Amino acid sequence: MKRTIIALSCVLLAGPALAQSLGEKTGINSTLGVAPTTADFVKEVAVSDMFEIESSKLAVQRGNAQEKTFGQQMVTDHTKTSSELKELVSGGKVEATLPTALDSSHQSKLDKLKNASGKDFSSDYNSYQVSAHEDAVSLFERYSKGGDNSTLKDWAGKTLPALKHHLDMAKELGKSPSVGQSK
Repeated sequence: MKRTIIALSCVLLAGPALAQSLGEKTGINSTLGVAPTTADFVKEVAVSDMFEIESSKLAVQRGNAQEKTFGQQMVTDHTKTSSELKELVSGGKVEATLPTALDSSHQSKLDKLKNASGKDFSSDYNSYQVSAHEDAVSLFERYSKGGDNSTLKDWAGKTLPALKHHLDMAKELGKSPSVGQSK
């Protein structure tokens, strides 16, 4: 226990300088509120968009009515942000490499969704959507405040309200109105 506390203290005391070198994947940047590097931001956004699009296509096919509606909105909105990001990179305004495939973590989640149905599909899809959008909101907030590319910072700030709305919608998935409630 003492070692854990000492290790955690060392990491927290090392602060942002250490967090920058550890990369976005460790989660420490989010914990400390440190902006990701441009390369990490672009990679995380691209992978997140790919996952959102592919998992939501499955929701449109297999989900309940609420998930189908939400899924279609996610396909539309994340296709748009993915296109905007590609334009920023290909137009030379952002120097980064766009990934062409999901990372192993997102791929395993997508594979699990592909093999799920009914309540299992709904449970997994809904929890993945909340988690993915919490991560995205954190990522975009941190980059819009402290990113090192002004064009990308502006884009992150403009995109953030839609992601917050997605998170609110994701949190409502699986919650049905009370029986007998009039509309």
